[in-house]
Amino acid sequence: MTEPEPAYVLGVDSGGSGLRAALAVPDGGAPSAPAAGGPVRSAEPVRTGPGGIDASHFLAQLLPMARELLERAGGGRITAVAVGAAGMATLGDGLRAALPSALGEALGVRRVALAADAVTAYAGALGERPGAVVAAGTGLIAIGTDGTTWRRADGWGHLLGDCGGGAWIGRAGLEAAMRAHDGRRGGSRPLLARAEQLFGPVVGLPGQLYPRADRPAVLASFAPEVAGCAADDAVAGGILRGAARHIAEAAAAVSPEGGACEVALTGGVFKLGEPLLAPLREELASQLPRARQVPAAGDPLDGALRIAVDIALDRLRLPRDARLLSVHSGRAGGA
Repeated sequence: MTEPEPAYVLGVDSGGSGLRAALAVPDGGAPSAPAAGGPVRSAEPVRTGPGGIDASHFLAQLLPMARELLERAGGGRITAVAVGAAGMATLGDGLRAALPSALGEALGVRRVALAADAVTAYAGALGERPGAVVAAGTGLIAIGTDGTTWRRADGWGHLLGDCGGGAWIGRAGLEAAMRAHDGRRGGSRPLLARAEQLFGPVVGLPGQLYPRADRPAVLASFAPEVAGCAADDAVAGGILRGAARHIAEAAAAVSPEGGACEVALTGGVFKLGEPLLAPLREELASQLPRARQVPAAGDPLDGALRIAVDIALDRLRLPRDARLLSVHSGRAGGA
């Protein structure tokens, strides 16, 4: 008899630094670790245009990645996909319209979950337990649930919010550098020196920054420089204290009401270390004293894989929401 093809699920994490994707095996137990040698990555973030997140650009990056993963695995089929994407809640209409059928046609996928990256961050960090998660990388979004509905805060992008995220910290640091260049109050000579090491003379920085489609990621690249100056520079330290305040405010806004709750932090911003984490602990204790901070069990890609396994096995218990977490058939006859 012919052996059946191995069945996999595909998890996708789309953020300001690009796409990551991985396969897992839906074995009926706990969500599987990534298969086929771990995740693959794209070289650039998905474009955003007048219609929101560009579905064509998304697919042009994702489909070769999926095929590479299947080739690494020695062949097989993908039965379910879960995508967590930055901007899904507000800019994801095009993805919701195009992705399920496109993935069904290209890969034979039967079920597709489309989620805000905050939801996949939540699933990776806390699983299905009630609580709150702050996901802070290039941007920042907080999300919480009591098990029946979602509450979200921020995630409005680098022009309207994402307060305390990497782009916010980096932009504030570069503003302080420009202030020092001009001789205005609030400037930081150490940050000016770091900016010129990284970007060259700061008078040329607007020309480098404003035309770029990946502007948030470029801003976020300066966040480690702010953290590196914080111990000896009051301006840099103040920027990180401000970021900590914003992060704690977002966590407090989405935490389930009443009693103790768990709060997890996930994302690259928290790798800035004690210059950010020390004031953040103080802010959480002040703004959300009933919270118990717990380590995140996994990252947003782990969360996407968990959701993909759950929809493949028809056991998803996280709250569904038209914009934050929706499940679709991938092709005619799909579950």
